[in-house]
Amino acid sequence: MNVIAVLELQRVTIGSLEHFFPIGFSIVFAIALILYAKRSSNEKLQKSLFNSLALVVSLTVLLYHLYTFVFETYNVKTDLPLYLCSLMSLLIPVFSYYKRYWMFEVLVFWIIAGTLQGVLTPDIAVGFPSFDYFRYWVVHLGLLIIIFYAIFVFNMKPSFKSIFKSFFALQLYIVLMIFLNFILDANYCYLNRKPESASLLDYFGEWPYYIITAQLIIIPLFIIIYLPFHFKSRNKSL
Repeated sequence: MNVIAVLELQRVTIGSLEHFFPIGFSIVFAIALILYAKRSSNEKLQKSLFNSLALVVSLTVLLYHLYTFVFETYNVKTDLPLYLCSLMSLLIPVFSYYKRYWMFEVLVFWIIAGTLQGVLTPDIAVGFPSFDYFRYWVVHLGLLIIIFYAIFVFNMKPSFKSIFKSFFALQLYIVLMIFLNFILDANYCYLNRKPESASLLDYFGEWPYYIITAQLIIIPLFIIIYLPFHFKSRNKSL
């Protein structure tokens, strides 16, 4: 068995090189991209970079599902792009093109809270150099770069009301996933059982207590995410 085959059989572990390298690379890339865009006075260039990044993330998800459907066994119970990050990836080109503020209000909290958790505790069944490995990091880190690009380049920021708009939008998503999980006998959004890999949900108890606990901490978590925007606005007004 060759080295690649061995690597592909291994689940990505927290703290490994496979975990930290894409994070470090993305931080450097994000800083360089945002600084370059901010220093440019060409609004068309800024928008083109934003749209291109969103398309890369979205196309990665579409190509991954097409590849899985054609070359592997596609299972509607596990493989549909219904997990929050995959769903956001499909929608993100719409946001990047129109830059609707109400979409930003929802996405800024969903991406920072949800995607960041996926970055810290990755749930990747097969490691480098599998397609799933690259798809996972392009999606999770790409979404974070996109939302921070919107914040720093286009100066978009949420209001206090945005916390609750994002929360209620999340509840609609969860209700939809409960319905689809029942129809498909699936576990999208981990509403029926926790992910196999280590995650923050492991600290929230067993089913259904981890769901209740996660719901209770969502608004406090969103408030924590909002605080830097609040303090920055307040300092500007002084």
